Amino acid sequence: MQRMELAHSLLLNEEACSQLGEVQKVEFIFEWLRYLEKLLLATSRCDVREKQKTLVEQLLSLLNSSPGPPTRKLLAKNLAILYSIGDTFSVYETIDKCNDLIRSKDDSPSYLPTKLAAVVCLGSLYKKLGRILVNTFADTVGNILKAMKSAESQGRYEIMLSLQNILNGLGAAATPCHRDVYKAARSCLTDRSMAVRCAAAKCLLELQNEAVFMWSTDLDSVATLCFKSFEGSSYGVRISVSKLLGTLLAKAINSVHPGAASRQSIRKVSLEEVLELLGTGFLRGSSGFLRASGDMLKGTSSVSRDVRVGVTQAYVVFVSTLGGAWLERNFAAFLSHILSLVSQSNSKATQTQIDAVCCRRCVSFILRATIGGLLGEKAQIAAAKDICQAIWKQKKVVDAVMSDGNLEAQLGSTDVAASQNMLICALQELGNLIHSLSTTAAPLLQDSSTGILDSVISVILHPSISVRLAAAWCLHCIAVALPSYLTPLLDRCLERLSVLKSSPEAVTGFSFAVAALLGAVKHCPLGIPHGKGKIIMTLAEDLLCSAAQNSRLSAQRTQAGWLLIASLMTLGPAVVSHHLARVLLLWKCVFPASPKDLETEKSRGDSFTWQVTLEGRAGALCAIKSFVSHCGDLLTEEVIQRLLPPLPCAVDLLTQLTSILKTYGSPLKTPSVVYRQRLYELLILLPPETYEGNLCAVLKELAADLTAPDIQVAASTFLLPPLCHQDDLLIFSPLLQETDHRFIEEQLLLGNGVACGSLEYDPYSIYEKDVEGDSVPKPLPPTLSVISSAVKLFGVICAHVGEAQRLLILEQLLDSIKHTKGARQQVVQLHVISSFSSFLKYVAGSKRSLCPEKIRRPALTLVMGALESPNPLLRCAAAEAWARLAQVMDGGAFTAGLAQVSFDKLKSARDVVTRTGHSLALGSLCRYIGGISSSQHLDSCVGILYTLSQDSTSPDMQTWALHSLSLIIDSAGPLYYVHVEPTLSLIIMLLLNVPPTHAEVHQSLGRCLNALITTLGPELQGNSTSVSTLRTSCLLGCAVMQDNPDCLVQTQAISCLQQLHMFAPRHVNLSSLVSCLCVNLCSPYLLLRRAVLACLRQLVQREAAEVSEHAILLAKDNREGLTPDANMREVGLEGALLTLLDKETDQRLCRDIKETLNHMLTSMAVGKLSFWLKLCKDVLAASADFTAITYVDTMQEEEGDKGDDASVLTTRNDEKFHPFTNPRWATRVFAAECVCRIINQCENADSAHFDIALAQEKKKRDSRNDFLVLHLADLIRMAFMAATDHSDQLRLSGLETLLVVIRRFATIPEPEFPGHVILEQYQANVGAALRPAFTSETPPDVTAKACQVCSAWIASGVVSDLNDLRRVHQLLVSSLTKIQAGKEALSHLYNESASTMEILAVLKAWAEVYIIAVERQKKYKQPLKTATCSEKSGRNGSFSSDGLLDLVHTDLGTLSRLWLAALQDFALLTLPSEFASQLPVEGGAFYTAETGENAKLHYYNSWALILHATALWLTSTGFVVADPDEGASNLSRPVTPTSMCQGSSSGATVKSPEDVYTDRFHLILGISVEFLCSLRSDATMESITACLHALQALLDVPWPRSKIGSDQDLGIELLNVLHRVILTRESPSIQLASLEVVRQIICAAQEHVKEKRRSAEVDDGAAEKETLPEFGEGKDTGGLVPGKSLVFATLELCVCILVRQLPELNPKLTGSSGVKATKPQMLSEDGSRLVSAALVILSELPSVCSPEGSISILPTILYLTIGVLRETAVKLPGGQLSSTVAASLQALKGILSSPMARAEKSHTAWTDLLRSALTTILDCWDPVDGTHQELDEVSLLTAVTIFILSTSPEVTTIPCLQKRCIEKFKATLEMKDPVVQIKTYQLLLSIFQYPNPAISYPYIYSLASSILEKLQEIDERKPEDTTELQIFQEGIKVLEALVAVAEEKHRSQLVACLLPILISFLLDENTLGSATPIMRNLHDFALQNLMQIGPRYSSVFKSLMASSPALKARLEAAIKGNQESVKVKIPTPEHTKNPGNNSSIRLKTNFL
Repeated sequence: MQRMELAHSLLLNEEACSQLGEVQKVEFIFEWLRYLEKLLLATSRCDVREKQKTLVEQLLSLLNSSPGPPTRKLLAKNLAILYSIGDTFSVYETIDKCNDLIRSKDDSPSYLPTKLAAVVCLGSLYKKLGRILVNTFADTVGNILKAMKSAESQGRYEIMLSLQNILNGLGAAATPCHRDVYKAARSCLTDRSMAVRCAAAKCLLELQNEAVFMWSTDLDSVATLCFKSFEGSSYGVRISVSKLLGTLLAKAINSVHPGAASRQSIRKVSLEEVLELLGTGFLRGSSGFLRASGDMLKGTSSVSRDVRVGVTQAYVVFVSTLGGAWLERNFAAFLSHILSLVSQSNSKATQTQIDAVCCRRCVSFILRATIGGLLGEKAQIAAAKDICQAIWKQKKVVDAVMSDGNLEAQLGSTDVAASQNMLICALQELGNLIHSLSTTAAPLLQDSSTGILDSVISVILHPSISVRLAAAWCLHCIAVALPSYLTPLLDRCLERLSVLKSSPEAVTGFSFAVAALLGAVKHCPLGIPHGKGKIIMTLAEDLLCSAAQNSRLSAQRTQAGWLLIASLMTLGPAVVSHHLARVLLLWKCVFPASPKDLETEKSRGDSFTWQVTLEGRAGALCAIKSFVSHCGDLLTEEVIQRLLPPLPCAVDLLTQLTSILKTYGSPLKTPSVVYRQRLYELLILLPPETYEGNLCAVLKELAADLTAPDIQVAASTFLLPPLCHQDDLLIFSPLLQETDHRFIEEQLLLGNGVACGSLEYDPYSIYEKDVEGDSVPKPLPPTLSVISSAVKLFGVICAHVGEAQRLLILEQLLDSIKHTKGARQQVVQLHVISSFSSFLKYVAGSKRSLCPEKIRRPALTLVMGALESPNPLLRCAAAEAWARLAQVMDGGAFTAGLAQVSFDKLKSARDVVTRTGHSLALGSLCRYIGGISSSQHLDSCVGILYTLSQDSTSPDMQTWALHSLSLIIDSAGPLYYVHVEPTLSLIIMLLLNVPPTHAEVHQSLGRCLNALITTLGPELQGNSTSVSTLRTSCLLGCAVMQDNPDCLVQTQAISCLQQLHMFAPRHVNLSSLVSCLCVNLCSPYLLLRRAVLACLRQLVQREAAEVSEHAILLAKDNREGLTPDANMREVGLEGALLTLLDKETDQRLCRDIKETLNHMLTSMAVGKLSFWLKLCKDVLAASADFTAITYVDTMQEEEGDKGDDASVLTTRNDEKFHPFTNPRWATRVFAAECVCRIINQCENADSAHFDIALAQEKKKRDSRNDFLVLHLADLIRMAFMAATDHSDQLRLSGLETLLVVIRRFATIPEPEFPGHVILEQYQANVGAALRPAFTSETPPDVTAKACQVCSAWIASGVVSDLNDLRRVHQLLVSSLTKIQAGKEALSHLYNESASTMEILAVLKAWAEVYIIAVERQKKYKQPLKTATCSEKSGRNGSFSSDGLLDLVHTDLGTLSRLWLAALQDFALLTLPSEFASQLPVEGGAFYTAETGENAKLHYYNSWALILHATALWLTSTGFVVADPDEGASNLSRPVTPTSMCQGSSSGATVKSPEDVYTDRFHLILGISVEFLCSLRSDATMESITACLHALQALLDVPWPRSKIGSDQDLGIELLNVLHRVILTRESPSIQLASLEVVRQIICAAQEHVKEKRRSAEVDDGAAEKETLPEFGEGKDTGGLVPGKSLVFATLELCVCILVRQLPELNPKLTGSSGVKATKPQMLSEDGSRLVSAALVILSELPSVCSPEGSISILPTILYLTIGVLRETAVKLPGGQLSSTVAASLQALKGILSSPMARAEKSHTAWTDLLRSALTTILDCWDPVDGTHQELDEVSLLTAVTIFILSTSPEVTTIPCLQKRCIEKFKATLEMKDPVVQIKTYQLLLSIFQYPNPAISYPYIYSLASSILEKLQEIDERKPEDTTELQIFQEGIKVLEALVAVAEEKHRSQLVACLLPILISFLLDENTLGSATPIMRNLHDFALQNLMQIGPRYSSVFKSLMASSPALKARLEAAIKGNQESVKVKIPTPEHTKNPGNNSSIRLKTNFL
């Protein structure tokens, strides 16, 4: 660390530097230069000038010390910065010095770096200082160009880049040298070094900015030069040169010539000329016209593929540079030119099929990149129309030829051939275009003038098979994009196919189309009608059966028949299961039954019949393969047995093919290859056991195929990559890596003789799901694909044959390699190694091992040979096989042996091939065997690879060795620690010294560094010196790689930094990393963009805000090269990412962009709310349909809300406002999803987001505050724009957004208009957004979503005026009418399950509305009348409670019937599979039998609310609707549960109403129990709640209760189910709802018991009461049997609830059964509710039992009730009781007053138990374990009082208990707490007033005197505050009660005590006015009481008054004074408060 810190200074610390070793010195200098660059920019000018001289000297001395490439670049940069900040006078000296260094004659390699450094310095100085140096530049340029003549490639490379910088710095001033530079660059553009070509292209690109001649007079020669440069070029060169060429040509068209130049009269170049020029390159390549024409006469010339690919890229650059708007204007001309490239006039390009395929790829690529990449959706629709015109035009040409008869057949065929390639390109682009537009393309297809469908379908009859396939594929794309067209297209094609059966073109064309459309079904969730499968199957059978009738058609019909069957299989098991038997029969018939039949066949046929036969059998194999891969579920044992019989015969035919070929010659060649391939493909899918008998036969055939003599092409690039390890393929970058140009680059990969994949090679691939996104399937030609299938199959079979057989075949393969020579030998070796690798891969994958020694020798020979093959890919595959050998041959010795072989080879061999192969073999071994077992092995590996990686003579060697090293680092893990430092030094040294031209070495170095960082891992955070040195080195390595010009190296740098950021985030400079990422965001290299996003995704997870800020700062500074269109300033990184998402096509990248944005949104959206909402709004508004918006805004204005709604209109017209131009639908969908996410994020943030008053207030306080509710208008507008778009996906997202907005904002009140909510003003928008979703052509999924929004809107209660509500309600009514006909009436465009979805969505929406209506009605008037409310209340527009119910009520008859039908369907569908046979054959009311499986899901989504609504409806009718069919008049087919599970035949048996109700009751109960007893983990809260509410509703009415009550088992089952729900669901609301149902069940049981008792009494009225049988549980034994007892089940459930809330109640938990001292606790609100509900249920239980039964449960119930009281009796302020205490007291009262306590059979037992309970309560007071508990005395006293008052006297009157009770009262009377005293008085009052003297008298005797004393005490010191006043008042009440209860003789004494006290509080008129409020209150109270007492006990009163004149006088004065005050009306505010206090206290104690 110290070392590196010394480098951080302005001047180089030479002393420190001189002490370092060679490697460290270079590193130190580089670190200093890095630091210097930052420091210079931050240092003041004068400080720099002070040290400038020394600095320049230091830098120039470094120049002489042979700096490496990165060092020289930094050195040059620093010099330039230094001069630009400091003085410039010495700069000329520096320039001269550099020039001298370049002129030097020293040519030794050691001097080269100095020369190169001088060249780089010059470039840098001129770039930075520019015009200042103008007088020296001519010499400099001359000198550099002169040096170039003798320079080697590195020199030429640096000189070109330096010239680019010089030109950049000088601008127009460099004109004199332009020509010279141009000449030099021309020669470099065709240099043999690829890096030099790239550099020259960059230089010329800079030059053309000022050099007008390049894009005017010399344009042709520059173009020709570029074409030459493409020859033999690499991917990088193609990108650079195509950029140059494209930019030049665009400039030539666009140029506005400057005045000076116009004198030279430069002619304007037209578009035609430019296109002609590019076309020449595409068609003739780089050869000049004359030479080409000569070749053309000979017919030999063919343009090399790399030139063609280069020109293709140039086309794209050319159009992209001119931009989308230009393309829109010139599209027609451009299209016709591009299509003409593959037309007849240019037959050169399409001479052979291989050429044609490649050219078509290029043309498709140009069209896709320009139309798909540059045009917005509207322009794309216009482009599609143009393409359609082109198709019609070609169609006419063909029609003309075909109708011409046979006059000029020759000409005809060429014309047809010419049109075919143009048509294929046009059709494929049209398909892709519509596919990408998705449903936005709807207007295009509806436009009849264009006739897109007609044009495509008309081409299906084209004579060329390739065109027919392309047209079929185009239909496939249309169907995927617009699912509503799928069924009509299918019908149309099937109809044409059956009508035109006799035309061969029609049979193949339309069968292709049908297959393609069937392939589209899996992309369309709504599917196709189930019946189509049957039609297709029948047609296919028909075609196969009629094939033999007409030999002209037999081949086509056979192919078509099997193709239809094969494509039908993709529809999956649900469809195929119905046709399987017929398919298997056809399969059986297509092969001969026995080998004998095959022999006779051979002798009989001719060439044609064999062609047809092979075609048919290949088709059958393909159909079965399709069946096996798409219908795995149907592959039962039985089906497999039926599949097998034809297989042996198929294999027999395979073995005979060669002899058949010999007999009938070449016409059978292709069919036989296809047959082979199909059989191999099928066998790969089947388990090898199924064809065990044929293994050897197949293996022999495979061996013959792999070594066949007639294969010429070595197609290693498609065979080997799957067999190599993915990581190893990186060595071949960018060859095999994914790029944006993969589609066209592929043809270069395969080599000239091999064709690219294309659809015509395998028509059967048209229905397969394509691997690469949406592009057309690209099967390889059969000759190639048969090899790749053979290779795969060889791996499987070879693993399953016997050892001997395996050995034999291996030796045979080895021989075949030996016996071939030259190119053929390479091909055979390639095939053999591929199949052997495939075998090893299979064995390793299936975890087997190969033991025998015998196999090792041939295996080793085989792989060794390949390891030394000149083909690098083959070496790579061999290295993989080498390692896999070690993996499958168990034994460490063998592995060690293999490693030793490689060591020896590496030591002895000198050739690069052997060394690269074996170095990779070492790495692979490590990868599979783990870090090579012994450390000594590891040391030798690392040692050898170190040496190899420093061999600078061979960059290839370095690349492979370093790659292998990276594998070893990766797999060795911690074992590698010892080597980390030396490895890191090696990497840094190489990074600093390997020339930048060897990019592949740098890439391998990057992989090593990455592996090292991973190995070090979190240790990188450490602070020790060694760790910080390692860390600095890693960061330094990353910095070097970031500066590398190669994009893949930059990719490595970013992923290394990403790793470092993960392990040591503090040490990675975030701002420089983010700026690097932003600059590369739009790089032309796919892999670099991926790395950027992967890194961003990781960064924003931790620090989104910082990343965003750095990006904005960067955009503001905007240093050079920030490509993401400058709008990052306005829209930030987030906006830039959204723009990128819109343009990007790579799936993985798009996923990363979305994730990155989601992370940013999650962490920042709430903080930057306006910004995010504006982003989303801009994206959604940028292409919103203009008319739709104006329409709703005008409506808004009518409503009188003229807010800022016009702003949307203005922004549309002013394009500058829009950062996003024409975003695609997918981006808009993402924006709509973001809006929903933002709302969810706000929910977890400040509550002000959903409270407008609070939000406005906070906003006033600080204007920076921002809240969601303030943006409501925007949210609604965004939802509206999305919901009314053309794109269905966007409509769904828009409706979802609307739904979220309604749910979140429905309840927010509008502060300005009390009584209204803020959403109310948006009614018009909501209505307008929903209306389009209910039109007839809307797809069912959109309508279903809209129904959900409708019901949410109606249910939300936002709109209170019924007339306004009717708009939305009307939409629901219209859908109801539409669905009434059940499953028959809905559209036949989609699968039947889609209509099920729509029907159920409508019914669910209605259910929700009905539920809300009923709830509201309950709220408004508690007693719920039957639902037949009068209509008139809602008419006047004011909202009444029943209004909504009225709206629903009109349709309730229909609805209830449909609901019942839906529930019945659901019940049938949820039956277990073993009842399948009992299901109705034709399906249910809303689903068909065949689509039951698909329909299930829709039922699952909606049944719960429908169930709830049905239950409510049934209860509203009280199960008493007379006619179950009422209101059926408008239903086409009444669906009633009357027809439940009966066929139509049994219509005669009509059920009685009682039966109908019973059915309905069991239906609802059954569905609920089935659902609740097996709750799936994905069951929603909504469903569970709805289900429980349904049960509650059901049990609200007597009839269902009587059913439950009378059927005890049913009740127990329900209770057990509810118990499970409570156990498995934590949600309090669900538990409460469950308890409510439990309560109702107990209530039902009570009613039942009562009813039985009553009827028994009536029956046995005359008999004696004693003989009555006991009803209720427990009969006469009192036993409750678990599982058979309702009470027991209820107890279990209640205990579960109570113990969960109060664990202390469980004696097991507390460890003792006694009372344990725990502090009482308050429960949460939910907890309290649950406990209270459970107590209510407990208190009801005794009444369900017989007297004996009640005795058995009483102890439990009392224990629990008192336990709750004890655990929750917390003291609350004001003497309130907590809700749980109140509930437990209420429950106690219920239990104590139970009739069972008095029933004679149970009386004594109850009395004993109740006494014990009272004792328990009394014990609660006593301190336990010496500690006093803080229980609330009031609660306990109340409980005691309840006992005293509610039980029979003998419970509480036994002396010991009574004494304790009285003591408690005495004690509490003495307590200081006033609240306790008040309560005590109140309780005593109730006891004193108790009518039974046996109970009340003892208390009166014991307590009266002390009460009197207390009152007299108060009387003496007069009350001082309200509480004392209250105590006094309560005391007086008690005394009055005593007076009332007392016997006559004692009464006078009592009155005599009472009156003086009262009179003493009276005031006379004088003191009344000045009295305190308390005294005044007392006066009033006393006077009132006196007025009552006087008359009541007049005699006592009079005698007292007479005996005490003082009292009398005072009383009179007071009365007089009071009358006066009444006159004056003195306001007494305090007085009014008191009654309130008292009443509230009374309420609290009303359970007495």
